[in-house]
Amino acid sequence: MASLQASNLIFSSSSSSSSSSSLCCSSRRFNNVISAAISVPKLPKISFSTPKMIPSRELYGLTNPIPIEKIVVPIQKHDRNEECNVKALYAILEAVCDRVEMHNNIGEQRNNWNTLLLNSINMITLTASTMAGVAATGDSHLGLKLSSTLLFSAVTGMMVMVNKIQPSQLAEEQRNAVRLFKQLQREIETVIALRVPCEEDVKEAIEKVLALDRAYPLPLLGSKMIEKFPKTFETATWWPSRQHHQRKNRDGRRESRKQSNGWSEEMEMEMREIVKVLKTKDTEDYERLGNLVLKINKFLAISGPLLTGIAAVGSFSGSPSLAAAAGALAAVVNSFEHGGQVGMVLEMYRNCGGVFKLLEESIESTLDQSEVEKRENGEMFEMEVALKLGRSLSELRDLARKSSYSCIEGTQNEEFASKLF
Repeated sequence: MASLQASNLIFSSSSSSSSSSSLCCSSRRFNNVISAAISVPKLPKISFSTPKMIPSRELYGLTNPIPIEKIVVPIQKHDRNEECNVKALYAILEAVCDRVEMHNNIGEQRNNWNTLLLNSINMITLTASTMAGVAATGDSHLGLKLSSTLLFSAVTGMMVMVNKIQPSQLAEEQRNAVRLFKQLQREIETVIALRVPCEEDVKEAIEKVLALDRAYPLPLLGSKMIEKFPKTFETATWWPSRQHHQRKNRDGRRESRKQSNGWSEEMEMEMREIVKVLKTKDTEDYERLGNLVLKINKFLAISGPLLTGIAAVGSFSGSPSLAAAAGALAAVVNSFEHGGQVGMVLEMYRNCGGVFKLLEESIESTLDQSEVEKRENGEMFEMEVALKLGRSLSELRDLARKSSYSCIEGTQNEEFASKLF
């Protein structure tokens, strides 16, 4: 028994020691896990250097300031004349814009005149003709005869007035004026945008404005109004005289790719041939058509009032059948003249002839400039001429070549210069 108790004590002591040792091991592992999980990285050592106090300049007696050189930036001052030229061009531009609006409004008004007067005259004429026709059926229609006579007399006076002013032609004049003033407006804006304008630019702009005012006046009556029935057909002229129209190269710094400024003898011959074709074909053809339309317009302007006058006399003298027939013919003539806008067609021919005449003078004035460097660049000028005629450069050169060959062979060139109109 004593031996059993001793062995139990030894076993219990050994078990307790083993359990305590296992607890110690587990506690060590747990501490290692915690220390591994909460490991903080070491911060680098930062060395802070305290700045040294630098004594001020007053301590050493350096109270005088160190001189600093001033940098002077030259300010470019515009010439006073250049500023005046810019202001003058802006004033001219404002006047041109005002004229555009004014001609546009007046053009719409005169177009309305043409429509309203055409309808009114036709209605009055047909009403008077109907009264005269009804009066021809019996002898007791004195009131109808008197009414038709008064209406025919009134419409005769209206026709004389309308045929004198030609509202359709007046409206076309204002449309052309609007287009040309807008073109002048773009030219002035281009000059202001590209370079500093000079005094010559201001004078040229003023001359163009005054030339347009003379070409397309606003008064309806008097000597300032364009003659609607001249003896011969005359093209419109809305540009200054030739010496003012001559183009000059005012920019001396412009560089050209060629020494001849894009010009050559072949190009000069080409331009001369183009002028020859314009004079012999396009301008001559429009003058022929203009004279034809002018004669037709004169005939219609006389026939309308004459027929209504005959109708008034016939209705008053007791010939209502004659009055009815003459009134019907007068309505047809008036509709053809003002409904067909014969005056507008005449003005269109005047404008087209003026375009060709302006192009001729432009080419001739450029070729008359003996100093090639003062001309406009030849390639640019050739392109402008081709665009104005509705042709490509190759077509323009072919036209000049055909004209030259026709002169050598003694034949007539049948091709017109312009493909636009």
